[in-house]
Amino acid sequence: MSLPSAAQEALAAFQQAGSWEQRARLLMQWGERLAPLLDAERSESQRVHGCESQVWLVAEVQDDHWQFRATSDARLIRGLLAVLLTRVNGLNSSELQTVDLADWFAQLGLARQLSPSRSNGLSAVLQRMRELALSRSG
Repeated sequence: MSLPSAAQEALAAFQQAGSWEQRARLLMQWGERLAPLLDAERSESQRVHGCESQVWLVAEVQDDHWQFRATSDARLIRGLLAVLLTRVNGLNSSELQTVDLADWFAQLGLARQLSPSRSNGLSAVLQRMRELALSRSG
């Protein structure tokens, strides 16, 4: 499956970052790019459970192509969400089911730096995306 153009951009940027410090800085910068959610969108129904930090996820679907917006109260998580969104935005429901989170973060050079709790939290976000896709396609 080919990567969305935003994901290709993220991959190029992170692969050029030579050290973990550079990737961490890049991650923070990507987190700053996230579109802010409205207060009304930071509701309990939009919250993703399974994350240590608070994470909110908003989904819209147009012609079976998903667009997600997300934010977190934690800077590093916002960065991780930003690069996750580059990977999943624009996918259709069936493509969304096949995204390999661990492989994506490994390609970005970020896998080793994901603590188990962060990894579980991001898995919970992806799982929520998949549930939303299934509920609207079925």
